[in-house]
Amino acid sequence: MRITKLTAIPVRLPRDFANAQGTAGSPTSLTGEGNYRWSTAYPVLYSVNFETALVRVELEDGTVGWGEAQAPLAPEVSCAIVEHLLRPAIVGVDFEGTPAHIAALGDRMFATMRVRGQNGGFMIDAMSGVDIALWDLAGKMAAKPVCELLAAAPKRTIPAYLSGTSGATPADRAAFAARYADEGLSLVKLYYETEWADILAVADRLPSHMRFAVDALWHMPPAEAIPMARELDARNARWLECPLYPEELAAHEQLASSIKTPLALGESYRSLRELAPFLPITGVAQPDLGRCGITGSMEIANAFAGEVVPHLSIAMGPQIAAALHFAAAADNCNLCEFNPNVLSTANAFLAEPLVREGSHYQIPSLPGLGIVWNERLHGIVC
Repeated sequence: MRITKLTAIPVRLPRDFANAQGTAGSPTSLTGEGNYRWSTAYPVLYSVNFETALVRVELEDGTVGWGEAQAPLAPEVSCAIVEHLLRPAIVGVDFEGTPAHIAALGDRMFATMRVRGQNGGFMIDAMSGVDIALWDLAGKMAAKPVCELLAAAPKRTIPAYLSGTSGATPADRAAFAARYADEGLSLVKLYYETEWADILAVADRLPSHMRFAVDALWHMPPAEAIPMARELDARNARWLECPLYPEELAAHEQLASSIKTPLALGESYRSLRELAPFLPITGVAQPDLGRCGITGSMEIANAFAGEVVPHLSIAMGPQIAAALHFAAAADNCNLCEFNPNVLSTANAFLAEPLVREGSHYQIPSLPGLGIVWNERLHGIVC
């Protein structure tokens, strides 16, 4: 079946940034003006809006597959790559709807810019959005959910963990987490902003049956990282995520060898090739489906002997659904990230919501990714 159309749509939605602070895509307070502002905790930009990039692939019979690239800033960049570089690589191709052909089309897209040095970053983000859309198409062609194309006996539910807390004080944030503990969630991820003592104070106030992980947002002071992390050892933290700048392999190796808490790494890397040097010291691998695609995430899961937990940040339906299908199919994945604000935003555009019941996500059961847009999508997709 021939691919006839490939389009990409930048999405920028207003959100209550103050209420979202301390959660995915908005973990720190910001300074400055405009849509993109500097974190007050470390040198990085965040958007005050909810930003992502949708990808739409259409076959000659009218069947449509939807994908999504992780694009928390400047989604227009990923969309331009899709429109100008990736469209010529796949439009007009007879799509077989098989995993092997999806992988082959991934190689074809990568070849457009390989010799020009564009083998990471926005380029791979854009490819990942197309990859997810192709898997959606493949599932629809086979009349099966994506997870059934990835595994013979996929899971039908996947445990969720709470990503981030809201509140003005450690007590408020612990109370926020406790509400979800009452619903059955047994793990919460806390975001480190500027005060390590605040992280420990929240952890010490959590319900006794709720464990915690820490996302350090790449900015633990290198000279202090080991003693800081040993405070997590003493509290039996589930993992320490992104402790140092993502390019600093030797510093990560030293930290990993000095503490008991597993390091969780992966969201900053867009392929097995990029992540491979860090795998020997990684306790929890965290591929981001909007940066690695379904194909690349499965490559990482199959190459890694340890636990895999997909990273899930700002996202709409295609990216969340892709993460759920991946989690259902990967043998070494038994957990998926849950951010209440992100899920509610995504569900606002779906005819049937992506479902979390108590402590578990339900894996979508319709063909493909299993998502169906509602009329609200027309307000952002022209």
